[in-house]
Amino acid sequence: MMLSKILITGFDPFGGESVNPAYEAVKLLPDTIAGARIVKLEVPTVFTRSAEVLEQAIAAERPDAVICIGQAGGRSCVTVEQVAVNLAEARIPDNDGEQPLGQPLRADGPAAYFATVPVKAMVAGIRAHHLPAFVSYTAGTFVCNSIMYHALYLCERRFTGTIAGFMHVPYEPGQVVDKPEGTPSMPLDTIAASLEYAIEAVVRGDEADDAVAGATH
Repeated sequence: MMLSKILITGFDPFGGESVNPAYEAVKLLPDTIAGARIVKLEVPTVFTRSAEVLEQAIAAERPDAVICIGQAGGRSCVTVEQVAVNLAEARIPDNDGEQPLGQPLRADGPAAYFATVPVKAMVAGIRAHHLPAFVSYTAGTFVCNSIMYHALYLCERRFTGTIAGFMHVPYEPGQVVDKPEGTPSMPLDTIAASLEYAIEAVVRGDEADDAVAGATH
């Protein structure tokens, strides 16, 4: 059965950056993808508040799927995350100054969750349009991993029937002007197109050949 409403979140700028390509790309998405209504939400790059904002949005919108988007500077293309771990280990403070180290995200949660969106099909959907994409097996231990873990926790415990996942996006070109030569970036419209193709696969409930598993980051 095709899905009818998808909640897509993107973070605000963090770590000294003036923009975050995650939400900038989300804003470029159409309001309808493959017949599903797209609800766009900016979330703070903050461990505590991002989880709270996410839970409130899921409760208000009751989407069929939740897909969170975050920046992974240094990656060269969109990557779809397979797993989130129950660990907060912040190498820098978040936007509220929180810097948890070695702490569980949910004391009553499992060590990890696997994404419940069709990760390999999402990668295949992007690649079918001649754009690079990879499956990733590490969402890190900062707020990106945190919101993915909370999304999956909430969908298991409170919003059963809703699937959830996470995608990382690279820097956009303006962010790498002052960074070392060779730092990868991707134009915002290309990032947004990649997200759209991945979301199409989620809405349709596509499946992908296991060969995509070899396309890892």
